[in-house]
Order: sequence, then C-alpha cells, then structure tokens
Amino acid sequence: MSNLGQSIPRHDGPIKVTGSALYAGDRNLPSQLYAVFVNATIPAGHVVSIETTAALARVGVVRVLKASDMPRVHRKLDEISVPPLATRFMPMQSDDIVYEGQPVAMVLAESLQAAEAGAAVVRVRYERRPFVVPDTAPAADVAPDKGNYSKANALEFHKGDAAGAIAGAAFRAGGEYTQPSRHGNPMEPCAILAVWEGGRLTVYDAVQHLPAVQNTLAAAFGIDHSKVRVVAPHTGGGFGTKAFVWPHEILVSMAARVAGRPVKMVLTRQQQYGMVGYQPQMTHEVRLGSDSQGRLLGVSHEAVNVTGMTDDYVEFGAVPAKSFYACENISATHRIRRGHVVLPTFMRSPWDGPGSWALGSAMDELARSLNVDPLDLRLANYTELDPESGKPWSSKKLREAYDEGARRFGWRERPKGGTLDGHWRIGCGMADCSQGQARFHSTAKVRLRADGTAQLESSFCDIGTGPATVFPQIVADVLGLDPAQVTALSGDTNLPYAGPTYGSSTTISTGAAVQKAAQDVRSKLARLAGWPADQVSLEGGHIAYGSTSRTIRDILGEAGVAELASEGAFDLPGNAPVDMGSPGFPTRSFGVVFVEVAVDPELGLLRLRRATGVYSAGRIINSMTSRSQMIGGIVWGWGMAAMEASHYEPTLGRWLAKDLAGVPIPVNADIPPDIDVAFIDEFDANSGPLGAKGIGELGATGVAAAVANAVFDAIGVRVRDLPITPDKLIQT
Repeated sequence: MSNLGQSIPRHDGPIKVTGSALYAGDRNLPSQLYAVFVNATIPAGHVVSIETTAALARVGVVRVLKASDMPRVHRKLDEISVPPLATRFMPMQSDDIVYEGQPVAMVLAESLQAAEAGAAVVRVRYERRPFVVPDTAPAADVAPDKGNYSKANALEFHKGDAAGAIAGAAFRAGGEYTQPSRHGNPMEPCAILAVWEGGRLTVYDAVQHLPAVQNTLAAAFGIDHSKVRVVAPHTGGGFGTKAFVWPHEILVSMAARVAGRPVKMVLTRQQQYGMVGYQPQMTHEVRLGSDSQGRLLGVSHEAVNVTGMTDDYVEFGAVPAKSFYACENISATHRIRRGHVVLPTFMRSPWDGPGSWALGSAMDELARSLNVDPLDLRLANYTELDPESGKPWSSKKLREAYDEGARRFGWRERPKGGTLDGHWRIGCGMADCSQGQARFHSTAKVRLRADGTAQLESSFCDIGTGPATVFPQIVADVLGLDPAQVTALSGDTNLPYAGPTYGSSTTISTGAAVQKAAQDVRSKLARLAGWPADQVSLEGGHIAYGSTSRTIRDILGEAGVAELASEGAFDLPGNAPVDMGSPGFPTRSFGVVFVEVAVDPELGLLRLRRATGVYSAGRIINSMTSRSQMIGGIVWGWGMAAMEASHYEPTLGRWLAKDLAGVPIPVNADIPPDIDVAFIDEFDANSGPLGAKGIGELGATGVAAAVANAVFDAIGVRVRDLPITPDKLIQT
C-alpha cells in the first residue's frame, strides 16, 4: 500500500519543540567574534565621518569596521544576476546611503553584549540629501538594467481591446484597490556565522536556497564555488525574506576574512525591517465589463508597486487578470514607484496574493451589480484554457472544488447578509485562490542499506514546510519501506544540488529528483536479483517477483555490497535552471475559499467566524503537512486582510513600529477553531513525475478578497484599502 497521501507527522517535530534543532543563530565556533551593525539613521545622503574612539574603549570590543576597511567585492559578482543576489547595491563599499537602516559600520567584539555596547556609542556624521517617499513617488516604467526581477513575467499583456470592451459593456465594476507594505517576520531572524580556513569559506546561514548563497559568495570573493560551503539544515521560516543573498551575508563573510576569526551575526527584529525584503505597497486599478449574463467582455488591471532606488523589483500583481477567467479582451500592466527604501522582494504568495485581493473584490462588485451569486459569476467565466496562452491547463479541477467547497461551507444556505447575532452583523464572502509555480533543476542521492533502511541526501533546506518529512515518504513509497526507515541529510552544499525552497516548487522539483534516485536504486536491486525491474514489488525489506520473494539483506549480501546508491535528477526542457511549467501545458494550482465574518459596526470590530478552503493542487503527498500549509495560508490571508501594515514615516524616511509589538499579526485568539480544508483528488502528469503541484502559497491567495466581500455582505461597506481596520467599519 502506498504511503503517499497519508498523514505522517513531521519527523523533525520533536527536535524543534524540544529546542535541540540547530539554527544558524545557535551555531558557535571557538574564538568567534560577535558582529553588530551600526545602521544609517537617514534615508539618503552620505557618511561624512564615523567616530569610533568610544566604541574601541569598551571592554571586549576588538575592531570597528568602516567602508574603508572592507575588501572590495570582486568583479565576478557582476556575473551573478539579481536575483539570486537580492540587490546590486552593496553597503560599506562606499559612503553613499540610499535607505534608512543601511549598514554603515560593523562592531566586532568578544561577546554579543560588548558588540552591542560598542555599536551604541559609535557616532556617525552625515550629509543629508533630499529623499523620495516611495508611495508618493510618480508611477514610472521599469528600467531593464535594474535587475532581473522584471524579467520573471511580462510587464505588459494585451489581448483584444479591453478598454473598448469595458466601455461598451452593459455592466461594469471595479476601481482602485490599495494595500500597504507588509513584512514577513519569520520567527527566526536572519543570521550567519562565517569562518575562513585555508582559503575556504564556510557559512552557517539562515537561507532558502543554499547553492545561491554559495555561488554569490564565491563571486563576491573571486574564488571557485567549490571553496565555499553553506550549511543550513534548519531555517526558521522564510516567507521570501531569506530567498536571496542580502548584503549582510557578504559583509559578515568579509569581516571574518579581515579579522582572521569566525564572525557571527544575528539581525535584530528592528534590522529585519531595514536590511531585508518585504512585500511592497501596491495600488491596483481594476476594471471589469460583462454582458447581462455575467460573461466577462473585458478585464483591465494596472498594478503599481513601490521599489527601491537601486533596483526595480516588480510585484506582478496583474497576473490574475490574465490567468483566472475566460475573456477575449484583457489588459494587464505593471509599473513602479521608486523611493528611498530597502528593496522589496518576493513574499509568501507573491503576484497572485496581492492580485487576487483586487480582482476578487472587483468580481464581487460585479456580481452585486448583476444581482447574481458570486459563485455563479465565477462559473459563468470558467475556463479550461489559460487565457494568456490559449493552451490547456496542465490540470484543473476547480469546478469540483467549487462544488465541494460550497457544500462543506453551506454556501447556498448561508445566512442573509447583515443577519444579527447579538450586536454582531454576519456576512459571508468567497473568492478564487490560484498560484503559479516554479520548477527548478534539482538532484538527490538515495542509499539503500542491507538492513532495509535508506538514506536520502540533497542540499534542500527545510524552512518549516516539511520537505524533510515528505521526501522520505517518497523514498519509502518507491522502495517499499516504512517512512520511519528513511533518514534525510539536507541543508549542506556538500550534498547533491537542490533547487530552492520557495516559489511553490520544492516538492515538484526536488521531490521528483528524490523519486528518480529511489527508482534507480530499485532497478539496481532488481538487476542484482536477476529480475526485470518493471515487474518486481518491494515491501517490508523484501523484493518479490511473481511468487518468489527475497530479502534486501540477502541480495546485497550475496553481491558483497553494503548498500546500493544512485543519484537522480529533475531536468527541465533545454536544461533550463528554472521554468514556470511544462511548455505545452501552463501550470497553476487552483482553489476557492469561503469565509463567514462578524462585524460590530458601532465599535468597528471584525471577527473571522469560520473559513472553508478546497483546492485543486495535484497529488497530495502528505495530507497532514498539506492541510497545515493551507490553514497557515488562510491565517496569513486573514492577517493581510484585517491586521498587517508596515508604515513608512514620510518626514523621517523610515519604517515605523519595527517590532512585533507594534505591528498586529494574527495570534491564536484571532483565529476560529473552524477552518475546514480539503483537496480534490488529482494527478497532474504535466507538472512533473510526482503528479504534484505547488501548495505552499496557494492557501494565502483569495482570502483578503473573501474577507472584504464578507464585510460588504455584513454591513454594506466596500473596503478597497487594506487592512480592514475599525475606522473603515464604524457606522454612526
């Protein structure tokens, strides 16, 4: 019996809850120094002088590094694209300042306390320059020479005449929808411990893709990538923050070389706001036009996002407009606003998360103007073809998800909007969920031992999403073992190359490589037994052919080998390092979310009472971890809808409330016990050999729109500006 699809607890759960899992910040080496940055207090200008006398007088302070003390990055760094290098701008290579929080000096000390004390008395004198507040900057076109973020999708897509179709439509809806910047705030802040030994660099890092760090550091120092080792067996959440290589990773590695000793740094929560990425503030202009039956005649979506001054990050929020619904006239465009702020980057559910909020809200407005059920409007515009390419989706069972979700939630029998429950008014809303996925070249090695146990080796990192549990399941399924008999070695660039843990790609890519390696081991075992590989079965440490069965131990013993090993690869067409799905079949995961909220219009209170999400997301490998992912996504979406915002102070040019105390995020008390999640049975052969699709980000899409739609259902107030705070709900 296959174990794929079963609920298997995370194998690393015990070591994490008992505190024995080692994260980057937990690592220590003999004679290490502790590093603390001195951060710029202005958003634009340059450093005139840095006074370090008081810092160097502190007990335990060894050195204060300034830009003039740092090695220059090697010209080979120019060969690393942006991303995986987060930004082309490198602090402490000059005295220029382009965002508040930028590192201008680094204190090295014998203890963390000494480093912090030293950093507190470093005095920096600046020459200020005028700065640009990002969300008030004029919208501008993307510059092709400012990084490769803009190349991840089409900046513009036009099919037919969207403007003309909307203007001539019998029914129109839409408007401007805005959302603030949001910081991901993973539990583990960014951290790194760097050590040089004989011209070789080893870093213990908090990352989402180890080889990217390896290659970037090698380029920065002009050495071969084989001389850089990156270790990260556990990463405490990422949400995109740790997806790319940020300046602190290069600067700490430089400091270790300058000092001749290991150097360790853990960013503070405040520094997480000024030194790494986040989701940018966005403005969406969405226009829809339909006929009297609700069939879409035109869809227009212009998305504008904030970015930094040195690189152009594009949040492709208009992607849903060309992906969700059948329509012959579509316009999807993207522009940016440049300001003095650290560069934003991908955050969980990029593109589709922000875009589904705007499009899902506009669809609800159109349904209201048509006086049709919002679910029926979706069904009227359902398509089995990708509206952008015209090709069939690799697989899509969204219609089944609609039916199952409506049944489980009781959508057709929902209470009338505005129904009173004490002082609360009840409302229900729904929205589509969908997320594109990436696929990356990946490799893995599997070893089968004579005792019937197996070991998986690959450089993937587990950021809490469960690949270290799911991948042994795959090996066990192929080799007929119990998943508990398979161990995983991961998080080390000395292991076979694995793709990143982001982009809803990990199971599809590295999981496929794991499966291939296990299948090759299975074939080797069959050949040793003298049996055809395609006609054997494995179970419980035995291999069987017809009515004959032998133990793995006996077969390997007769052959005189202790183990069988094989490396498998997931290769993309044309040996590409990454793609967005099979060339002939565009790939997306789909779903629907229904929510019920309660609103107190006198106090402006908003509560989530229940939620149902049903998803068409390919083959589910582990139903427990998958369900956990979707529940987490719905909670994430609730935070986006009702609570979270990072505010930029326009007079000082800095982020306000740089901590978890000043930025509301969902906690257990904010989340109802009734979050219902289900998956439609599906196997997507076009996505990859496992039949799986991406789910890591799917659950967070659509939720904000569903909540806003439910609020309108409850009190008749259409909120187009997230988050939905009390001031937007109070009715006098």
